[in-house]
Amino acid sequence: MKKNISTQEATISSNLQSLDWLTICKEIEVKLGKDIYESWIKKLKLVEEFQHYLVLSSPTRFIRDWVVSRYIDKILKVVKLYKKTVSRIDFIIESELDVNNNNVSDQSLKIAKGSKTTNVSFIKDSLINYTRLDPNKSFENFVIGKSNNLAYQASQKVCEQIAHYNPLFIYGEIGMGKTHLLNAIGLKMRENNKVMFISAERFMYHFIKSIRSNEMVKFKDSFRTSDLFIIDDIQFVIGKEAMQEEFFHTFNALVEKGSQIVISSDRAPIKLTKIQERIKSRFSGGLVVDIQQSDFDLRLSILKNKVNEIRKSFSDMIEPDENLLNFIASEMRINIRETIGALNRIISFSRIYNKSPSISESKIILKDLINFSENYVTIDNIKQTVCDYFKISVREMLSQRRSRYLVRPRQIAMYLTKNLTSKSLPDIGTEFSGRDHTTVIHSVKTIDKLKDSDEEISKAIEKLKNKILYKNYDEV
Repeated sequence: MKKNISTQEATISSNLQSLDWLTICKEIEVKLGKDIYESWIKKLKLVEEFQHYLVLSSPTRFIRDWVVSRYIDKILKVVKLYKKTVSRIDFIIESELDVNNNNVSDQSLKIAKGSKTTNVSFIKDSLINYTRLDPNKSFENFVIGKSNNLAYQASQKVCEQIAHYNPLFIYGEIGMGKTHLLNAIGLKMRENNKVMFISAERFMYHFIKSIRSNEMVKFKDSFRTSDLFIIDDIQFVIGKEAMQEEFFHTFNALVEKGSQIVISSDRAPIKLTKIQERIKSRFSGGLVVDIQQSDFDLRLSILKNKVNEIRKSFSDMIEPDENLLNFIASEMRINIRETIGALNRIISFSRIYNKSPSISESKIILKDLINFSENYVTIDNIKQTVCDYFKISVREMLSQRRSRYLVRPRQIAMYLTKNLTSKSLPDIGTEFSGRDHTTVIHSVKTIDKLKDSDEEISKAIEKLKNKILYKNYDEV
């Protein structure tokens, strides 16, 4: 049945070569600007067009990753102006195409549907497969330092002796390399094992979809037959009772089968609020390791490794000198992802202006990241700063009292938390004495409106932002 569908889709696609890629590129150039277009988008080519998605080719993986991380939504928006049915864009690397194979459609179909990831199982009717294993995220290119060595060694052990540490639970803040390690485990294990690698968010999506379509048997079979089950960002199940129930039974079925389970989260199991105690107990019963804040040496090693990787894609690149790399490594202290993002900005500047920026120019280019890095924002810091400003105690603000002199600071603190951190609405509510996410939404909307109509509130918020982000104490 699946083969018939694939054949039918390929046949349909041959009759739908209607998009004028040149016209689309001109529109993208207008939207993004000539510099961005010439540096990145111009290098992409339309390989295949289907009813609901496109397959584009990229000369290198680096260009693909850069475009996907920064411009894919804007490109898709332009494409939809010309063809509304397109809902996603897949990529293939030019060097991986067989130039002697005229049957491009079959090849692009294989890549687009993820069949290159041999022995990796996914829900076959997924609308968009977000969870393909990335060949660029392996153990070989994972840079090891004091902060992540334990997590790295534990991940290696899991590959050597399956189900010995079950589950392996890796936690750490955003952008520290958790997903890289999970991906590396999947890559190493997939040759001899059936691997399932999915995010908790996608697990929830398939769970809800299966309930609506009355296909829970299919859902259970899809997730309970793997030898290695890897689930990323488990904190997304917080507060979702029905999903937790299903995950609990999936977890038990896999353990009974002798499968290895690997889990990542942004916090330790004990700090996962609104999750069933029996689930937290099982998480804690395995090997729990954390990835700590990176130090200077690790950040510098990662930057040098990334420069070497980019050099392979751009032989004419202007490399940042040692002093500039040291500057980035010393200033960028948020997370690894932000550190690499800073390097990408510097290299992009070099490509546009054909020179490597000086330290002073780099400070301007990275101004927002440096300020943010120096004053890493936490919810506790936001609470205390707001309470100090309004001369109330944190205990008063978090209480259930609804006095006006407490409600407004509480709403402002929630508003700032939503805007200055990556925390979800339920997480924010939890941090404010377990309030519901709807309370957070109401607070954010209220302050948004007041900012436009109340000058005093508007000035207070700007002063608080300055104090939280830049430590401009004299202004407050």
